[in-house]
Amino acid sequence: QVQLVESGGGLVQAGGSLRLSCTASGRTSSINAMGWFRQGPGKEREFVAAISFGGGGTYATDSVTGRFTISRDNDKNTVHLQINSLKPEDTAVYSCAAQIRPRLSTRYLEYDYWGQGTQVTVSS
Repeated sequence: QVQLVESGGGLVQAGGSLRLSCTASGRTSSINAMGWFRQGPGKEREFVAAISFGGGGTYATDSVTGRFTISRDNDKNTVHLQINSLKPEDTAVYSCAAQIRPRLSTRYLEYDYWGQGTQVTVSS
């Protein structure tokens, strides 16, 4: 089993920045990728970004490219999501997830473990 704990959410003004973190524990050797998803009010859950543990490759959805950056602290099994130039439409619950299958995915059904989520609220 893998446990994921997120931190770093909060209330921020438009144009501001936040850094979300997700720390994995348990059978971390089984993780091949970790990703971030978000679900805004009245919206479906959407993929944000992911990082491969093997090659370190990253992928982010077009709507956040240039503003969001995903990275990893290898020694701490921690993944970060740096969010810059926040917009009110970025308001959502952000959840991290861990994937066991080897191929990095943007589909939430292909992630095996989930954190509890952290709220990000952007005021205009």
